[in-house]
Amino acid sequence: MMRQYELVERVTRYNPEADEALLNKAYVYAMQKHGSQMRASGDPYFSHPLEVAAILTDLRLDDATIAVALLHDTIEDTDATRAEIDSLFGEEIGKLVEGLTKIKRLDLVSQKAKQAENFRKLLLAIADDVRVLLVKLADRLHNMRTLQHMPQHKRGRIAEETMEIYAPLAGRMGMHDMREELEDISFHILNPEAYETITDRLADLREKNRDLIADIETTLTERLSERGMAAEVTGREKRPYSIFRKMQRKAIGFEQLSDIYGFRVTVGTVEACYRVLGVIHTTWPTVPGRFKDYISTPKQNDYKSIHTTIVGPSRQRVELQIRTISMDRVAEYGIAAHALYKDGEFGGRNIARHTEDCRAFEWLRRTTELLAQGDTPEEFLENTKLELFHDQVFCFTPKGRLIALPRGATPIDFAYAVHTGIGNTCVGCKINGKIMPLVTELHNGDEVEIIRSPAQTPPPAWEAIAVTGKARAAIRRATRESVRKQYGALGEHILMRAFARADKAFSEDLLEAVLGRHHQSSVADLMAAVGRGDLSAQAVLKSTHPDYQDERVAISGPPMEEGWFGLKQGHGLKFRIPPGDLEDGKSRSDHETDLGEGPALPIRGLSGDIPVSFAPDGGAVPGDRIVGILIPSDGLTIYPIQSPSLKEFDDQTERWVDVRWDIDINNPERFPARLDISAANEPGSLAAIAQVIGENSGNIDNVKMVQRASDFHQMIIDLEVWDLKHLNRIINQLRSKPNVSSVNRVNG
Repeated sequence: MMRQYELVERVTRYNPEADEALLNKAYVYAMQKHGSQMRASGDPYFSHPLEVAAILTDLRLDDATIAVALLHDTIEDTDATRAEIDSLFGEEIGKLVEGLTKIKRLDLVSQKAKQAENFRKLLLAIADDVRVLLVKLADRLHNMRTLQHMPQHKRGRIAEETMEIYAPLAGRMGMHDMREELEDISFHILNPEAYETITDRLADLREKNRDLIADIETTLTERLSERGMAAEVTGREKRPYSIFRKMQRKAIGFEQLSDIYGFRVTVGTVEACYRVLGVIHTTWPTVPGRFKDYISTPKQNDYKSIHTTIVGPSRQRVELQIRTISMDRVAEYGIAAHALYKDGEFGGRNIARHTEDCRAFEWLRRTTELLAQGDTPEEFLENTKLELFHDQVFCFTPKGRLIALPRGATPIDFAYAVHTGIGNTCVGCKINGKIMPLVTELHNGDEVEIIRSPAQTPPPAWEAIAVTGKARAAIRRATRESVRKQYGALGEHILMRAFARADKAFSEDLLEAVLGRHHQSSVADLMAAVGRGDLSAQAVLKSTHPDYQDERVAISGPPMEEGWFGLKQGHGLKFRIPPGDLEDGKSRSDHETDLGEGPALPIRGLSGDIPVSFAPDGGAVPGDRIVGILIPSDGLTIYPIQSPSLKEFDDQTERWVDVRWDIDINNPERFPARLDISAANEPGSLAAIAQVIGENSGNIDNVKMVQRASDFHQMIIDLEVWDLKHLNRIINQLRSKPNVSSVNRVNG
């Protein structure tokens, strides 16, 4: 176990101005508090916080963070309190220790809802001060290194949590070495057979190419030296999990891997990086498509390097990374190294301040901003995990702005990455000057121009296409708002009509006064609840006008005028035929005025201003006499008058809504209908039926065979037509076919 003076020496070696008194006090306090506590390995418990502190000294962190590492388990596992730590070490350290205590209590592999909520808490804790994350990652790394001492049933759970949460977080923070070690240990626990297989294959390859790495290092160094360039060349073998992941991603075998060995060339300046690249490319042939310049376009976690692959000595493919010393430090330690090169001076004591400007912290801050966007915890977890695990592509706006996106992103993600308003009004895109579908996958270097329309709202289907959490969250918000507005408009129509029928005054002030009674927070919410069918218009009317009595009575028979239709127990409801004047010469509006009732609700179709759906079995088409039924949480469902399903609602008169067709002749729309057809069971029958529907501009949605016999078969065809006249024309032409015995329209 590391002694007290050894820890202090490790810190002062890179930070001569470290607060030695703080480190000594934290060491002694933590050792006394943990006392005789033991770990599962049999070691003193204090050895764990000491090893965590040692890991952080390798990252060259400030003395306050080292002290927090020593103290991070005291509140959780001893009788230490936050107040006591504050008084001894200061409020800043006390806050960090308490934050780590809260994280330790989070279960990140529990059932999905709890896991998602805990993940939100984790991100909030580390976004407040990134040092919490650095200590937690070091804590997890040491726990993983000693995982073999844990019971078998706990190993898999801890490894799964590490692989799903902590390793990707380390990668996002640019700490690649830590991420790779966490992944490898987790991989060994979760998939031991694959780990052993790859490890054995690597051992065989290592024996076969025993001197390959040393030969390439020597050759590269000599070639660069001949050109007067001082560079450090180091080679290494890829880790087992990195190899396994690449085999899975590319669906290839171990033998097909061409870059198991990687080499790093470290030089002094950025200019020297490109000079080294020139030497390498003029000395050995390159592998096409394997060049990436992350110096000119850094990754979001601040990673900078030039990657290239060449066919080196012995015709062996070699992957090379060229970078400066400072780039190498950031690539190795990520966000932890950011303060070391701020203005050329050591900034360890101010790492929390210095990291706020780095790209990795910017991602963390942007991710936590999504917490306030109203997503469910499960959606937030899913979207954030997607971003954690994705590699990146770099695209440009027409003005040259660089946009970094996860691999697999589409122009929809690009639009929302530029600005939420641009995403919400996006109707198309140009990629490298060509109009392309919005589902096109973007690639490195693409220039993307977003085509916009102020009338556009994002369709819900976009959520399944988008990759980034920001885009998905924005699409959900826009969809919810659009649906809410539609339900609100429908609810307002229903309320206005109900108040007019009762001859009562209607105003938003009246509704405002009864919001509490209906458990609504605003008038818009109340109207939306009525539109969804969750709240009846009669209940609102009675609450605003307590003296109101529903005096509607059943009509003994249908009225005599053409176009009026009566149902048994219809309670005075009226139903419309398609727009037109009535036989007595009065216009429809005249009749409405005579009856003292407001106009019927206009129905256009699924794309109208109010949310409607059509009867599930048979639908309705313009020309049908129709009625609307409010279905709780689903809004308004339109049924044709002849639908037998309406009998189910005979005793629920408050859910019936008077509706009429309001077709826009300038923007025709198709409507659903269903046909029951019996036809001869002979070759070409179905083709003849489809031909008639196609020739008459009908659109078949679905065909289902419901009964088959040796001579005839019965089928149900769902189709879309313009109106009742269009549907009847198709039915009449089908009936005229010699191989069709009967055609009937289905009304559910």
